[in-house]
Amino acid sequence: MAQIENYRHLVQQVLKSRVYTHSDSNVDIYTIADTENDHYQLVNVGWKRDIHRVYGTVIHIDIKDGKIWVQWDGTDDSVARELINNGVPQSDIVLGFHAPYKREFTDFAVA
Repeated sequence: MAQIENYRHLVQQVLKSRVYTHSDSNVDIYTIADTENDHYQLVNVGWKRDIHRVYGTVIHIDIKDGKIWVQWDGTDDSVARELINNGVPQSDIVLGFHAPYKREFTDFAVA
């Protein structure tokens, strides 16, 4: 259980470190943390030049069965790599955005 608590804290820390000042001041970046069900997201919400709607999940991470599932990573620098650099073993990270049959060909957990 201590490992899960550590993962919860680490995932939230990684998301908060990714909050940045958007080039358009009408776009907010939110971290969303459902610690009861272990769902975590970084989301953009707003308007670009007051004409185009901006809404989308930048990062989505779940914690399931003791592993960190990176469900979506829309960043240029890998959130999985940042987790590894913070001490999470690759065997505890699942790249959920890869099809299940492809996961066995990565250095990460299959499920």
